[in-house]
Amino acid sequence: MTIPRYIMLDKKVGETPLSCALAWQASHPQFATLPLAYAGRLDPMASGRLLILLGDECKQQAEYHNLDKEYQFSVLFGVGSDTGDVLGRLSLTDAKPVVDAAALRGAAASLCGRISLPFPHFSSKTIKGKPLHTWALEGRLNEITIPVQTSTVHKLTLTNIEVKTRSEIYTQASAKIETIPPVTDPRKALGNDFRRSDIRKDWQMFTRTGKPTDTFTIAHFTASSSSGTYMRSLAEELGRLLSTKALAYHIHRTIIGRYVPLPLSFGIWKKRY
Repeated sequence: MTIPRYIMLDKKVGETPLSCALAWQASHPQFATLPLAYAGRLDPMASGRLLILLGDECKQQAEYHNLDKEYQFSVLFGVGSDTGDVLGRLSLTDAKPVVDAAALRGAAASLCGRISLPFPHFSSKTIKGKPLHTWALEGRLNEITIPVQTSTVHKLTLTNIEVKTRSEIYTQASAKIETIPPVTDPRKALGNDFRRSDIRKDWQMFTRTGKPTDTFTIAHFTASSSSGTYMRSLAEELGRLLSTKALAYHIHRTIIGRYVPLPLSFGIWKKRY
């Protein structure tokens, strides 16, 4: 049996990279004992391309660590969270942010090139032998210095702006956080099922902080960037640049490969997995 070096899967919202890979393996019993490794994580609330290495190729995982990525992602303004996406403890702003196309394009342009942003508190970055998300769940972030990630944003393009009501946002966000199967593994008790009991209450509070017909701006972007660029961090930084809170409302990875920048803000994908 010929074993391919890798496969490309389409991860759904609500899946973890591991559950996505194991689901593929379960549907392909001929590969039931084959080692698997993924080259680039995706958060549970993100969807899209997931590169899975197979068999002996897993030993070459380091060669896949610095691949460029392209994403389509959406930013909700006026609402923040401690995870940077909808699956987090919410923080709201009283003021209605002023978000228009000119301001969004200016903010996006300022983030192109080399940028340095703090790692998300809820990420797998290891500090003193422990992932950042564990420090956050333990309430001990004050004991460490949050590291900064430097990466390159090749392109960040505003593609659309839409307005949704408070009621629409609540319905969509609530549906997303329920896509994750219940977490009952006692080894993951610290995460307490992604804290969904508290997060559900936060979103219910969101519905009571104004009228159901209140409107919020959601801006849609396409981003091409180097490895290690968090769309959640870009969403939060876009909010900061526009003097408001913001979170990643939607993240979908479309390309994994090698991007070659060209003059005048152009570029090509030299290799696409």
